[in-house]
Amino acid sequence: MQLASERETEAAGAALARALKVGDVIALSGELGAGKTTLARGLAHGLGFAGEVTSPTFPIVQVYDEPEMRLPLWHVDLYRIEDPAALGELGLDEAREHAALMIEWPERLGTKLWPNSLRLEIHHADSGIRVLTASVPPAWEGRCPVR
Repeated sequence: MQLASERETEAAGAALARALKVGDVIALSGELGAGKTTLARGLAHGLGFAGEVTSPTFPIVQVYDEPEMRLPLWHVDLYRIEDPAALGELGLDEAREHAALMIEWPERLGTKLWPNSLRLEIHHADSGIRVLTASVPPAWEGRCPVR
């Protein structure tokens, strides 16, 4: 999927929000500045969150759980995680029981990434547009808007 603007990137996130269910994990990879947080902003707004969405690089986890939202969203940024043992302290397994997860830098999870995660990659093409690609697991077949 080609995304020619920030607005189109946010719209792709909003389209993902319409398909999202409690327990879902979106694993979003891409270099710094590729548009991961912009996509996450569209996802949170698509779920009904009206506030500001920023990268959770320093807090690591930002929870969006407002009454007007269709379901809670945990926005997780693993960029600063260096010790895999620290991952257990985040409570991600427990969060999946009542929320969906959007994980930036999922590579930090290694083999601990859930097999039914929707894996997305965003990068800049030579033409300046962003390209979003998906690896769609069976749990997402028929409902993933990204192809």
